[in-house]
Amino acid sequence: MDIVLLFKAFILGLVEGATEFLPVSSTGHLIIVGDLIHFNNEKSKVFKIFIQLGAILAICWEYRARLEFVGGQMLHDPVAQRFIRNLAIAFMPAAILGLMFHSQIKAFLFSPFTVAIALIAGGFVILLVERLNLQPSTRMVDDMTMSQALKIGLAQSLSLIPGVSRSGATILGGMLFGLSRQAATEFSFFVAIPIMFAATIYDLLKNRNLLVWDDVFIFAVGFITAFFAALLAVKTLVRYVANHDFRLFAYYRIVFGCIVLAYFWDA
Repeated sequence: MDIVLLFKAFILGLVEGATEFLPVSSTGHLIIVGDLIHFNNEKSKVFKIFIQLGAILAICWEYRARLEFVGGQMLHDPVAQRFIRNLAIAFMPAAILGLMFHSQIKAFLFSPFTVAIALIAGGFVILLVERLNLQPSTRMVDDMTMSQALKIGLAQSLSLIPGVSRSGATILGGMLFGLSRQAATEFSFFVAIPIMFAATIYDLLKNRNLLVWDDVFIFAVGFITAFFAALLAVKTLVRYVANHDFRLFAYYRIVFGCIVLAYFWDA
């Protein structure tokens, strides 16, 4: 058993779980950390895709009571039906565009330079949105309209560009289109479930030839680590947004983006 490889799996699982639901871009962090620990080969790309399932299952666990209610009442309860409808609407734009341009995105946009520019630009966008002093009209996810769901879905589509951050695009989109900070954050968790499951399963099926039984333990370490790291990150973010804005994440993105640019400048 390769202890060094297991440690690398643990580190990347920690990075994935800690950053997936924060507005800081998990992709950018995985690229630079993977390069730093020399784990950026073809097998590592499949590993990074797989451990996303651990992160998204953390959301399912954290909100299991809500998901159980929706699943059990979707045929009868109008609130559950509206919740599913809004998730479906928000899911569609990124799903359609992702299927249409998946190959082009992987070929032309998955580079450290693109990630760094998206990180920095996203940081300035967060600062701009925070300066707008928005007054939300919707304070609960259950009160969202179809129009808001569609607009948030379109905003989420921007996260197809590596470095933009799916959670960041969704949260900021929600705030711009009338959701409170807390509602936008919570909805970003829920809409992550279908979009991340779909994207992860799609990528795994395309790269199934790289999945071998010899790697089961390494993948399991990354998966479990991502699950618990994501669980802690989600709980922390929910508490944070109750009393703070997102400027801290904006400054972090700008600094980290500059670090990525400097690190890969001569690569």
